Amino acid sequence: MTLKERINEDMKAALRAGEKARLGAIRLLLAAIKQKEVDERIVLDDAAVTAIIDKMLKQRRDSIAQYQAGGRQDLVDAEKFEADLLRTYLPAGLSDAEIDAAVAAAVAETGSAGPGDMGKVMALLKPRLAGRADMAEVSKRVKAALGHAGALKTS
Repeated sequence: MTLKERINEDMKAALRAGEKARLGAIRLLLAAIKQKEVDERIVLDDAAVTAIIDKMLKQRRDSIAQYQAGGRQDLVDAEKFEADLLRTYLPAGLSDAEIDAAVAAAVAETGSAGPGDMGKVMALLKPRLAGRADMAEVSKRVKAALGHAGALKTS
C-alpha cells in the first residue's frame, strides 16, 4: 500500500469513527497532495508525499512558535495535534549517529572542501533524508562538517 493510499484509508476510518479533528487534518494533507498533483499533472510517489508532509510539518512548527508568542494556547494545541498526526506518516527518524554518518558520507562523496560546497552536499542529502531527519538540523551538521573539513585542508 502506498503512503497516499494509507492516508486515504485513514481518512475513511476517521470519517466512520466520527473523529472530526483527525478527519480535518487528514483532509488538509490530502488537499495539499491533490493540489501538487493537479499543478504538476503527475501522480505523486511516496517520496513526493513525504516531501509535502515535511513542508506541512515545518509550517506547523512555525505556527506553533507564533501562537505561543501570542499567548494562544488553543491554537498551539490544534497545531500540535496536526503535527503529531503528520508525523505518523513519516518513516522512522534517524538517530544522531546515523545523521552524522550520512553527512560524512555525502561530504566524502561530493569531495567537498569547505563551506562553499554546502549546496552540493545538501542537494545530495535532501532526497536521502527527507522525512527521516529535520533538514534544519542536517544543515547545521553539514555546516559544522564543512567548516571542520575546510580547517583540516588549510592546516
